[in-house]
Amino acid sequence: MNLFRNVLFWIVLALVGALIAQLLVQDPGYVLVRYGGNDYTTNVPKAIALLLLALAVLWVLWKLASLPFVAMRRHRRRQSRARLIDGFDAVHRGEWSRAEKLLEQAAQERDALAVGRIGAARAAWARGDEAAARAHLTAIGTDHPASRAIADAEFALTQNRAADALSILDAPSATPLPPRGLVLRGEALAALGRSGEAYGTLGALRQQQALSNERLSTLEAQWAAASLREAADANVLADRWEALPKPLRSDPAAVAAYAERAAALRWDEAAAKSVEQALDARWDESLTALYGRLPVGRLDARRAVAERWLQAHPASPALLLTLARLARAQGQWPQAEQYLHRALAQGANSEAWEELGSGFAQAGEEKLARLCYANALAAARGEATQPLPGRDLRQTIFDEAVVEERDEHGVPRLRG
Repeated sequence: MNLFRNVLFWIVLALVGALIAQLLVQDPGYVLVRYGGNDYTTNVPKAIALLLLALAVLWVLWKLASLPFVAMRRHRRRQSRARLIDGFDAVHRGEWSRAEKLLEQAAQERDALAVGRIGAARAAWARGDEAAARAHLTAIGTDHPASRAIADAEFALTQNRAADALSILDAPSATPLPPRGLVLRGEALAALGRSGEAYGTLGALRQQQALSNERLSTLEAQWAAASLREAADANVLADRWEALPKPLRSDPAAVAAYAERAAALRWDEAAAKSVEQALDARWDESLTALYGRLPVGRLDARRAVAERWLQAHPASPALLLTLARLARAQGQWPQAEQYLHRALAQGANSEAWEELGSGFAQAGEEKLARLCYANALAAARGEATQPLPGRDLRQTIFDEAVVEERDEHGVPRLRG
């Protein structure tokens, strides 16, 4: 296509030249130049030829005169590129002082000003010189506002100055933000407790492919859970919950955040139902434990649901602990104690020992309560626990009856 255009251009130029030549042959014209008391006469074709010759000579003289300056400029650019390459290689190697010096020198070339100064600022920051880092960023001036804003915001976030980072990124001179700036803005919003707004930036992040799909999914789950915890009232909470995609509404972290916030807002039914629906769809030990910890009523209904789950998950430590909590909340300590011993036999953590200690303390058995609390502390540290005194052989065998294999959720199974 380029060849066709070039041929067409030269054909048209030749036709125009032929037309002009034909006109000049018919009437060559007359040119008179009077200068310094002398008259110079010629015809139009010769005058045009002389003019073109003079222009060509001037162009050659200009090129010859500027040749040293062009060579010097090219040499500086080659030096700048070499320093940029060596400087970023030094950054990769962790040679911060050398990297800062090379990148600062490379930034003397205007084309490399922003990238050189930002690289030098990062090298200075890495070696702990905050003043030098700020000086490098200041030297950029106003020529590259978005790049400078990203670097300023990164440094502000490393110092936990999320408000300053957001102010920098929201400045009119920095907009529109490139993908890296959008990521930093979302992180700043989340750090300021405005995760709902951070969650709203995910669409732009996906559109600009600012992060990998895996990283975006992680941020989506984190910001969704945080936005639910930050809901100011039940209406906002409900709106944010309904706006979540269906997979997130069964994600354990998001469900836990919603249930805890709903319980805090005295929305007991919604809190319990969200956990029940999530566990019916996909079993999760952390959510099961949360179901027993929720500060909501409906003890009879919740216990009935938990006992239904027990038929399908008889060896779940979290479910046994939940049943124990619900039974103790109903004033049924003997049943709660049995559930707790079963939970410990299935490998329950320090929470079961602590619950057992609280139950013994409430029942007036201070010695057993102290031992349980000590075991809770030992279990939290990963240390061995002490057996409870007064346990008959049958119960001891039951407590230790855990086989090596585990079910699909990683929960130990009882023998027999």
